Amino acid sequence: MKRNWIITGVLILLAGLAVFQAISARQEKAARPAGVGPKPGLAAPVLELPALDGQTYRVGGEREKPLLLNFWASWCGPCREEAPDLKRLYDQYSDRFDIYAVNVTVQDELADARKMVKEFDFKFPVLLDYQGQSLSVYQYRAIPTSFLIDKKGNVTEIINVVDPKHLEEKILELSK
Repeated sequence: MKRNWIITGVLILLAGLAVFQAISARQEKAARPAGVGPKPGLAAPVLELPALDGQTYRVGGEREKPLLLNFWASWCGPCREEAPDLKRLYDQYSDRFDIYAVNVTVQDELADARKMVKEFDFKFPVLLDYQGQSLSVYQYRAIPTSFLIDKKGNVTEIINVVDPKHLEEKILELSK
């Protein structure tokens, strides 16, 4: 009889310990950020890259106009699909927002990137990421990925494939 009480007590103690560890692990996980990449509502990380036009462009901090920071590669099918929409939106609203199209050059060929820029007649700056800085700073998981950044320099939205109507609404909203 005494032995049964001891076994029951040990089992209750072990069950309590397991519950305590599960709660502690959940709290620790909640306290840790899911990733170090930017999140909506937080400041866009600083990124400075050269561009096809020979200039260096910088992201981070306050700006005159909202910015769509788009990561792409010439071999990416969805990137090619959204390219005409990006061009049209920029041509129509370049007085209200900027686009920086960051070619993930570390995973692309510069000649192919140039061909795509010419093919779609991009007028916005095309930045070149030769060393993968953008991936380490922005932590995107796939391309295309775009970060919509407001005038205060905060990420307002992360977009995988651009929906032109939704983006147009956001541009008009942010440029007020």
